[in-house]
Amino acid sequence: MDKELKFTWKDMLKYGVIAGVVAIYVILVGMVEAFNERYIIAETINLGQIALFSPVFLLAYFAANNARKIKSSLFAIITSIVVGLIGGAFVAGLLVLGTHMNLRAVFLNVSPELLDILHLGQEGMAGAIAANLIISATVGLLGGLFALMPHKWSNALLVGLSLVLLMGILQELMTITFGNKDWYKPIGEFIYAKKGLSWGGTALFLVLGIVLNLWRSSDKLRPGKKVAKLPRQQQMAVQIVAMLLGLAILLALPKFLGSYPSEILTTVGIYIIMGLGLNIVVGFAGLLDLGYVAFFAIGAYTVGILTTTGKLATVEWNFWMALPVAIFLAMMAGVLLGIPVLKMRGDYLAIVTLGFGEIIRVVVLSDWLKPYIGGAQGILQIPKPKIGNFVFKGPQQIYFLVLAGIIIVGYIAWRLRDARVGRAWKAMREDEDVAEAMGIHLVSTKLLAFATGAAFAGLAGAIFAAKLGSIFPHSFNLIVSINVLSLIIVGGIGSLPGVIVGALILVGLPELLREFADFRMLFYGALLVAMMLVKPEGFVPEKTHARELSEKEPFSSEIEPEAPARETI
Repeated sequence: MDKELKFTWKDMLKYGVIAGVVAIYVILVGMVEAFNERYIIAETINLGQIALFSPVFLLAYFAANNARKIKSSLFAIITSIVVGLIGGAFVAGLLVLGTHMNLRAVFLNVSPELLDILHLGQEGMAGAIAANLIISATVGLLGGLFALMPHKWSNALLVGLSLVLLMGILQELMTITFGNKDWYKPIGEFIYAKKGLSWGGTALFLVLGIVLNLWRSSDKLRPGKKVAKLPRQQQMAVQIVAMLLGLAILLALPKFLGSYPSEILTTVGIYIIMGLGLNIVVGFAGLLDLGYVAFFAIGAYTVGILTTTGKLATVEWNFWMALPVAIFLAMMAGVLLGIPVLKMRGDYLAIVTLGFGEIIRVVVLSDWLKPYIGGAQGILQIPKPKIGNFVFKGPQQIYFLVLAGIIIVGYIAWRLRDARVGRAWKAMREDEDVAEAMGIHLVSTKLLAFATGAAFAGLAGAIFAAKLGSIFPHSFNLIVSINVLSLIIVGGIGSLPGVIVGALILVGLPELLREFADFRMLFYGALLVAMMLVKPEGFVPEKTHARELSEKEPFSSEIEPEAPARETI
């Protein structure tokens, strides 16, 4: 018998304490003070205030959402207010302690400026405590009301608020990128105030986000649904036109955006190429590889050694001559890695591949190969690629090289996914024993997965070396493998569009938020934790994984309730 579901005052206290503890943590790490002058809306709401009160909002939302499932909506509202009051009490308590004790001896960020911020504009201590409690209770109430909204509208409002937050954060970048454009000046004056979005800009982006989300979620308005009803020839024509239009936009981006955004796009593109390769190994074949950065390093160092014009110069090839050699050597390294791990699975495979990546890093740093690959000093004076008189010298030119790599690698991955070998990889991912019983040759299938993924990483490494013009061993740490694996998980394991989405979120956004450098990894980790709790299948999941992680039985309508479950052979 299932246990009776309950939601008591103890649960309220638990959510409130968690909200208060998280708010205290956000304060003590310095986020509130650091972001206090970073306004989002018209010098009224700043990022520090959002960081301070967002834990209360989120915990009140979760508490009210659970409470309404068990009791009434009124009880859910009361729950959200109580959670807000408890969270506000923690902040008020920190304010009192910081005023009467020297907390800065232990917590460096508890400065007089921070305490002044926590006063929320009130002069006396009593007024500051009351202001914290009232504002926290109001924010908790908003979280409860958000939980009571229909799912369709709450999602739309969340997208709208997220768009407002994003555009407020990107004010400085927008000004740097488009500030000298004549067409942008009237637009910038409308959507932005001196600090943060104007109220008109806030309303515009809020409504735009809501409308876009409602349009995307509507089956009647979704373009894909309409295209699917067209005859086959018309569908192909629409797809070709859409692809050509998308390609034209991608080709025009560097000139439109400028140098800095193009630099970010090239970095994201390199990670997309690596992600598409690791997605074959992990997403298609189910082989957990934590040493993937080794193949990336092999590709980069091969191009560096063969093309450098510095003191390590030997043959001085051009980039296009060295590129196939880099891909081939990376592919061979993938095969060599695959041979000793053919019988390993899961955690054991991850540990062995992790060791392989560390071996490559240590060898690159060693004095043994220093005369050939530079050791800790790396390889300098790597020439830029060129085609005729066109030189890929800057980010706006390298972008096209990266884009070509993404298109080629993406097409190969797409074709392999639906080919015989792709189905063999997926069968092996689900159950190696069953796949072998069905006639799949595990040795060749695994080695092909390792070799293909490594070849893609070698291509990314070659472009990386050409982009920087110099390479150093510290560019190939374990964190690179972790980042690539993380973007696959966030985007959706086994999903090709998911790799692009994951790279944009985990690589592109942190690069745009360089001004928040001290907290980038904190945001990064929080996003990963939230993804595992809220959307473990990823933003753009593969159909198989989405079906496996769904709580609903996809074939329940086809099976009669009285019919016994069939055994799986």
